[in-house]
Amino acid sequence: MVFEDVLAAWLVKQRWFAGKGRTVHDLAVVADTEIIPGDPGLRHLLVTVSHGATSDCYQLFVGLRARLPARLRHARIGSFDGLQLYDGLHDSDLTRTLLDAIVAGRSVGALRFCLVEGADLSWASGAPGGLDSLVLTGEQSNTSLVFGESAIFKVFRRVATGPNPDLEVAAALAELGSTHIAEPYGWVETRLDGATAVLAILSRYLRAAADGWALAATSVRDLYAAVLDAAGDVGVAGEAGGDFAGEAERLGTATAQVHADLAAAFGSSALQPEAIMELAEQMFRRLDMAIAAVPELGRYADMIGDAFSGMAKLTEPVPAQRVHGDYHLGQVMRTQTGWVVLDFEGEPASPLAQRRARSSPLRDVAGMLRSFDYAARHQLLTHPDRAILTPVASDWVRRNGEAFCAGYAEAGGLDPAGNAILLRALLLDKAVYEVIYEARNRPTWLAIPLESIAEMQP
Repeated sequence: MVFEDVLAAWLVKQRWFAGKGRTVHDLAVVADTEIIPGDPGLRHLLVTVSHGATSDCYQLFVGLRARLPARLRHARIGSFDGLQLYDGLHDSDLTRTLLDAIVAGRSVGALRFCLVEGADLSWASGAPGGLDSLVLTGEQSNTSLVFGESAIFKVFRRVATGPNPDLEVAAALAELGSTHIAEPYGWVETRLDGATAVLAILSRYLRAAADGWALAATSVRDLYAAVLDAAGDVGVAGEAGGDFAGEAERLGTATAQVHADLAAAFGSSALQPEAIMELAEQMFRRLDMAIAAVPELGRYADMIGDAFSGMAKLTEPVPAQRVHGDYHLGQVMRTQTGWVVLDFEGEPASPLAQRRARSSPLRDVAGMLRSFDYAARHQLLTHPDRAILTPVASDWVRRNGEAFCAGYAEAGGLDPAGNAILLRALLLDKAVYEVIYEARNRPTWLAIPLESIAEMQP
């Protein structure tokens, strides 16, 4: 078996591989940089994977050892030329070199390890024997590893040229002194097809932080338990589980402050009526595609279309600015000092120009409101008391959504209540997108957006 075949057999099984379900016609190594020679060794590869007329570029940190220790067997890629190949990001004996290279601002072959000006990385040399790294679980499009409790190193598995929104936005907001982002310490870049491509970002690690999705899910689970303990008395729904409403309001406040910082850093403008009509046309096209994939959605086509048409008839310009673009509970962390927003790269499947374009800030508001809905409904998919708990879930979504919007408006964000036509269209468009996504990737969750859309009927 040739080297490329070994890589291809492993690559297609990875969670972050975007070509699932498509035939791999060819894999080619387009760049090969030796970072650490010897045994253990570390090589950085850029590989292109062709799927007929389209292709994607991925990066691999390949470790090489004559014998693979038990602790690394889960990361094994295969064997070639008498050596064991494995995902080197899982080997703390190798990853320390990556951190040291950023601290030193070093270049290795075509790789440039860059340090953010003024970044304090004194912690990087303060640990006896260096800092061990640990790969985090749960990520799909990227791979992140934590160095001690000080920094997180986020590796973009799919490589693209041009400005990286995650680095671009985080650096700009850090310069403004935003308290709602994890400031970047450095990054890794290379040249690809004559243009710069950002490969990884090193940022502050949020110690003792809680994931927004986990906090919301716990609130929902406690609420459901309280309702069932009360023998189905849904009258307690207004009180039980309400502990998250305060957090939802504070999250709304933080979101408005991040939006204000984004406008200050990147400017703002307005979507004129012509642009709003074009946006509505895009929504209609997505709706047609969703109905073709999930005919069941067709029963709501008139209701959804009315919402899109209502937005298209808006005659006043709509404020527009840089936004997060992929905003949900999994993108926010609750720290001891408040909410922090992560991952400003936008929707990974969208073109770079679209992810960097200005949009209505209510797009992020709609994304978070839909995430509240997911947090409440996903626990009911196989729940034996689903019929009893469904109205309880809807009430939790309503209460916490209202709290989020109140915090957002009070902190100076575009008032959701005063822009109900626009927000309704954005909410339904997001739900239509979710229908397409779930049908393709997670059919068992398809009921979540479909039931939500059904409840949005006037």
